[in-house]
Amino acid sequence: MGRDTIAEIITSIRNADMNRKRVVCISSTNITENIVKILLREGFIENIRKHREKNRDFFVLTLRHRKRSYRNFLNLKQISRPGLRIYSNYQRIPRILGGMGVVILSTSRGIMTDREARLKRIGGEILCYIW
Repeated sequence: MGRDTIAEIITSIRNADMNRKRVVCISSTNITENIVKILLREGFIENIRKHREKNRDFFVLTLRHRKRSYRNFLNLKQISRPGLRIYSNYQRIPRILGGMGVVILSTSRGIMTDREARLKRIGGEILCYIW
């Protein structure tokens, strides 16, 4: 049975955010690299470092936290999963919090945000929501 790398990323980041951890290590794959770059570009994480240990590559993420806040900064929700894939054309890509959140899509032109997909007029598989 295969691993669901997207679920592993989302769960590890969510758990670290709930426990007020500043640093998270996740395994390095092409999908994780693209998702982490989107998170960095959108401002949900502060820094990315690539780390190699015992012939395995990891990404070390530095999370962004609010000062003196009791609420979590990151809210992540996985949409597509191996048993149920959710696809959308560019006109029906959902808007999270009226456009303040981010939808990450896997398209024929790579992994991108909902704004980029609407501009390029392409749809794809909805991977996750971040707000």
